[in-house]
Amino acid sequence: MATPVSELQKINPSNIVELFQLELITAIHGSNTKYYFHNGTNTNENSNVIFNNIEYTKMPIEAEGFEFNGKQTPRPILRISNILGTFTTIILTLPQGLEGAKVTRIRTLQRYIDNTNFAGGQILLESGSNILLEDGSAIDMESGINPFGTPDSTATFDEQIFLIDRKSTENRDIIEFELAATYDIQGVRLPKRQVLPADFPGVGTFFS
Repeated sequence: MATPVSELQKINPSNIVELFQLELITAIHGSNTKYYFHNGTNTNENSNVIFNNIEYTKMPIEAEGFEFNGKQTPRPILRISNILGTFTTIILTLPQGLEGAKVTRIRTLQRYIDNTNFAGGQILLESGSNILLEDGSAIDMESGINPFGTPDSTATFDEQIFLIDRKSTENRDIIEFELAATYDIQGVRLPKRQVLPADFPGVGTFFS
């Protein structure tokens, strides 16, 4: 497995590409449909990103609050442009809304995304839109080969998985969700496990 952190320590590190997966939960939403999107940072105009053979749709999105401060679990905010009504349309098809859906945040580096991103002139550019490689050679935008490195679907920072706890804002401009750790959703108590006689022989035994 490649180590993105070591790449960031280089003089000219590759750009970070931030990806999101939104997964519906069958028990809640009656479907396990997945949606894939990215915030468009460090990309050329109107380009989607393909990573591990999965296409992530470019969408105006802001995500914040993922850092752990050592005192309490983070409750990130996911803020998405709603001008096109994409998420409102999804919500309208779900009686329970998106609450309880799983959100996975994946971060990798530009050098590890699929070669397909560079076919036909579609390309992610290095910082400052520099189209020259470190050795001074020009990028062949038609080659269909990642000029910044070798694609590696395992080269990610630690995945962060949260559930949508609530919709905090929705209007024609934006829709905002508050996320929570899987064990921090309101009304869920820990430990959430069954206490069975096989594991705890004293269960169900009464003494007079």
